[in-house]
Amino acid sequence: MESYTFLLLLALILISTKVFGLLTEKIHMPQVVGALLAGIILGPSGFGVLNSTDFLVKTAEIGVIMVMFLAGIDTDLQEMKKTGFQACVVATIGVIVPLILCGGTYYFFFADSFTIQNVLKSSFVGLVFAATSVGITVETLNELGKLKTRVGTTLLAAALIDDILGIIALSVLTGFCSGEGNPGLVLLKIALFFVFTLVVGFLMMHLFRYISKEHWHSRRVAIWALAFCLLMSYCAEEIFGVADITGAFFAGLILCNVTKSRKFVAKKMVVTSYMLFTPVFFASIGMRTNLRTMNPHIMAFALVLFVTAVISKIIGCGGAGKMTKMSSHEALICGIGMVSRSEVSLMVAQKGIDAGMIDPAILPAIVLSIICTALVTPILLKLAISHGPELH
Repeated sequence: MESYTFLLLLALILISTKVFGLLTEKIHMPQVVGALLAGIILGPSGFGVLNSTDFLVKTAEIGVIMVMFLAGIDTDLQEMKKTGFQACVVATIGVIVPLILCGGTYYFFFADSFTIQNVLKSSFVGLVFAATSVGITVETLNELGKLKTRVGTTLLAAALIDDILGIIALSVLTGFCSGEGNPGLVLLKIALFFVFTLVVGFLMMHLFRYISKEHWHSRRVAIWALAFCLLMSYCAEEIFGVADITGAFFAGLILCNVTKSRKFVAKKMVVTSYMLFTPVFFASIGMRTNLRTMNPHIMAFALVLFVTAVISKIIGCGGAGKMTKMSSHEALICGIGMVSRSEVSLMVAQKGIDAGMIDPAILPAIVLSIICTALVTPILLKLAISHGPELH
């Protein structure tokens, strides 16, 4: 007899993620934290009500693809142009420093020898913490009336560039982790993927611009956009050996240039994604975060990783801000504003587990560190802004 347990699991996930999301929103934390907590509490760490199934795994995969598609389509290229060079420097150094320091932290705790495999595993952990989520920072700066300052504008643009650099780095790492023995062939396939993206992007951008002239409000545009996203994800993973979320992100980035369709498609995708697929993804991460398996060694790793994650962004982004002629106070706020990690970090962690480069045993340490960066960012940001000169 066919089992309909998956319907019960879906209902539990949707209700719990929404309830916990609303609770975390009340204390000015992102709803993703609540969704993670729902998965942790109802999963193996807590009541054991939720367990991963093949259906939930596939649904979560669609969720992560749709989130990255939305991240691409919501990218504001005009915002990136405003601060240009400064934002590029902040983003680039803000990716490199956490990649080295957080990856080095993993290497110190778990690598027993210098091998290519250990270097790749360390790089994946470092890449998890290279990504930035400025949602909390934006809310805090907006609350304090500092969002439209030079630092606020730089933070927004740097976070966008940060995501793009992180996705490119993920493409390279995924290629090397795919089992392909020839590094030259891996790099060639990655280069071909970006050539493919440019060609397809040029064609699709003009096609969607033509469609949007008369039919931008049609539901069919959103369906075509989603189909394009899924095809790009498939091509990225199956043909070029890079992560499927890379294809989804660049599909969104292509469509972000189509003004009319962009807003309409984003609106439809947000509803589709956050009604079903995205809650399942974040809850599934929580379910896979089994806190019962944490021993003293992993707990120590989690603590050091969290501290390193905070310091690496402050040093990297803050130092880059100082290099690009920000004042010491502005540079400090810039560094703190880039500390928070969220969705993209969790997606990279998921990809690392799928590629066999991140041990599921250390996932609790990674998730706890990500949650703690989200919790500590507004506190540090408010302290830094209140103890310094006025921002302009």
